[in-house]
Amino acid sequence: MKSVVAEHEEQHLSYGKYIAGFAMSVLLTLMAYLLVSRHAGGTNTIVALVSGLAIMQFLVQMVFFLHIGEERKPRWKLGALLFAVVIVLIIVFGSVWIMNSLNYRMTQSPGHVEQYLRTQNGGI
Repeated sequence: MKSVVAEHEEQHLSYGKYIAGFAMSVLLTLMAYLLVSRHAGGTNTIVALVSGLAIMQFLVQMVFFLHIGEERKPRWKLGALLFAVVIVLIIVFGSVWIMNSLNYRMTQSPGHVEQYLRTQNGGI
């Protein structure tokens, strides 16, 4: 049976962990915003830096809010986490692939696109 003091200290430590995680999340978000809004570097540099900040944000969220690494049965949570990561990667890379494909198809033959749009709009 825990004493009231031990419960209070444990609760205080968890609040401190949440506050630190929140502060780090806000800081990482502001850094990404400032990089993009001030055009700090070339496009490839900004993409690389924002991607790195996104990975750091992911790790902060996992450690400070989802408490990955502190559970009794880490295999279950790790399996669920890996499944979620795979699903997110499929969605992200699938979306990028579709957008690139659409961009390629729309810019290869602008005349065909205009003709198609005219036929779809009833000759307008």
